[in-house]
Amino acid sequence: MELSKLPGFLLRRGAKALVVVLAIVVCNFLLIHAAPGDPASVIAGQSGAADERFLAQLREQFGLDKPFHVQLWIYLKGVLTLDLGFSHRQQMPVWVLIRERLPATLLLTGAAFAFAVAAGVTLGTLAARRVGSWADSVITVVALTFYATPLFWVGLMLVLFFSVWLEWLPSFGMATVGADLHGMAAVLDVGKHLILPAATLGLFYLAVYARLTRATMLEVADQDFVKTARAKGVPEGQVVRRHVLRNALLPVITFAGIQAGQLVGGSILVETVFAWPGIGRLAFDALLARDYAVLLGVFFCTSVMVVLFNLVTDLLYAVVDPRVEVEG
Repeated sequence: MELSKLPGFLLRRGAKALVVVLAIVVCNFLLIHAAPGDPASVIAGQSGAADERFLAQLREQFGLDKPFHVQLWIYLKGVLTLDLGFSHRQQMPVWVLIRERLPATLLLTGAAFAFAVAAGVTLGTLAARRVGSWADSVITVVALTFYATPLFWVGLMLVLFFSVWLEWLPSFGMATVGADLHGMAAVLDVGKHLILPAATLGLFYLAVYARLTRATMLEVADQDFVKTARAKGVPEGQVVRRHVLRNALLPVITFAGIQAGQLVGGSILVETVFAWPGIGRLAFDALLARDYAVLLGVFFCTSVMVVLFNLVTDLLYAVVDPRVEVEG
């Protein structure tokens, strides 16, 4: 990849990404407001009053009395200035809520993603090098089992085994309640709480990466350039690393770029099971409370992250495979 082409590539992709994000923002706004339920009635019910005058005041306060196109225009102007609205349930600006919860979600999804990619590629490589053996069979069966098992069931079983029976790991939360920990002790405490939810979220994607790596490595291993390398006497380990695995990683990188954004969506279920204080749990609570501003804010942040992950994936393509040109 030539560095001189990188600024132009980033500029073009950035312009496309902006259009995509704006389109997603509009679609999310349309879908949220098409859902049944009146946010004013929910707010009034939480306040213990539901007379028509109070409902009218709430609709005026949150702009729900304005025409739909006016609400959309006001929201788009807010998004462009990073003003994502106000949460009637939390009585806080949406951006403040997301800023407080986003680090927890990024920590969880980042750990799960790293675990899934590293373990999945390793197991897939091991299965491809020992195709037809007992190790290949065991890896295939385990991968298919985790792929077919619901996330919430895996999470509950891990809690039952490691938290209830063995009492090795905490079962919920991000830190020990009431513990005044600082420095490395606080880091280790968060790490212990992270193991179970990250493993639960990562095991499903681990299975996908293992199967994909195995299939692509077997396909690449039959290519002529690999046979030529072996015929020249190149050591088998070098053939696997430099010729087979490097080319087999291209579809894995593509899939990982797509799945990295979906991890945030999958974290909603995992954060609910483990009471992890991230934006996934925030979106779930906002859905129950008809807190449209928070839902739209979470959707906006996840959309931006998906677009950024796709951009990083394109750059990694050019790094892994020099034949890929960033100007395309």
